[in-house]
Amino acid sequence: MYKSFGKRFFDIISVATGLIILSPLFLFLTLLLCFFNKGKPFFFQSRPGLFCKIFMIVKFKTMLDSNDPSMDQLPDQDRITRVGKFLRRTSLDEIPQLWNVLKGEMSLVGPRPLLIEYLSGYDQNQLRRHDVKPGITGWAQINGRNEISWEEKFKYDLYYVDNLSLKLDSKIFLITLIKLISRRNRTFYSNKMMEKFTGSSSLIK
Repeated sequence: MYKSFGKRFFDIISVATGLIILSPLFLFLTLLLCFFNKGKPFFFQSRPGLFCKIFMIVKFKTMLDSNDPSMDQLPDQDRITRVGKFLRRTSLDEIPQLWNVLKGEMSLVGPRPLLIEYLSGYDQNQLRRHDVKPGITGWAQINGRNEISWEEKFKYDLYYVDNLSLKLDSKIFLITLIKLISRRNRTFYSNKMMEKFTGSSSLIK
């Protein structure tokens, strides 16, 4: 019952409240990033969602569109701005995803939506992370975020899929808020960028 109806109700109520509370901050960050990113405050990218259906995720833009002399895009660590590092460290870059939640493409809680190119590298068990909507925060995010390995991430994601409930969603949501407010967790506020996933075979040692 919760997975079919209650979770969507939880999302709508939470997002509506969040949009009201965060609207001044949203406006301020949009204007700030318009200045630092040459009029481009948002980042859009196609990601796989529920049952691998592709949707367009929206985030605050944290990187410049910079290329090397060969016109190849520079590595992420060379393109991220100072403002971008702050937004990522505090997870403020995720605020626009409330729109994705409102549209029903994402949920507040769930496995993070990864890159489309990763789909071909999943084994059948890992693909089960797409049996639920992707989330803004999730079980893997509060248990290490980018400081943990891909193998650990998938274990946390699949645990969430197998144990989805109002109790677990509430726990993840509350822990996320506590970590954001307390700012005492080093891994949660890490600016470490996750290395690319190269396929399930790479997880076998």
